[in-house]
Amino acid sequence: MGESVGDCSALLAEMHAFRQGFGQPALLTDALRSALLLIPLTGDDRLLTSTFGGLNWVCAFTSKQEYARYLLARDEQGGPCRFHTVFGWRLLDILVPSVPGPTGVVIDVAGATPMALPPAVEEVA
Repeated sequence: MGESVGDCSALLAEMHAFRQGFGQPALLTDALRSALLLIPLTGDDRLLTSTFGGLNWVCAFTSKQEYARYLLARDEQGGPCRFHTVFGWRLLDILVPSVPGPTGVVIDVAGATPMALPPAVEEVA
């Protein structure tokens, strides 16, 4: 694996479990919350988001190598590559809610095994 920004082994293991068909949502969420992730920023140091399918998406990466793949896929070899490292709990509890509209998280989007976590759906009583 690439140069990790933190210990993402539990997160990667839970993502693998989901792809194999036996993942548990609570364990995936716990692993994401405790992982230290790399989050891209815009040129003015805001959280970089993308819109796809009518939803906002925040990209998170488990290593610098995964982020480099993303930059190459976007043809930004010499372009913006600023990022912050944040724990998943901060991403889920603070950063994602600060984005207007429904926002999901996609992990290692340009890698061989990305995982998308759609926005949480609020229950209506």
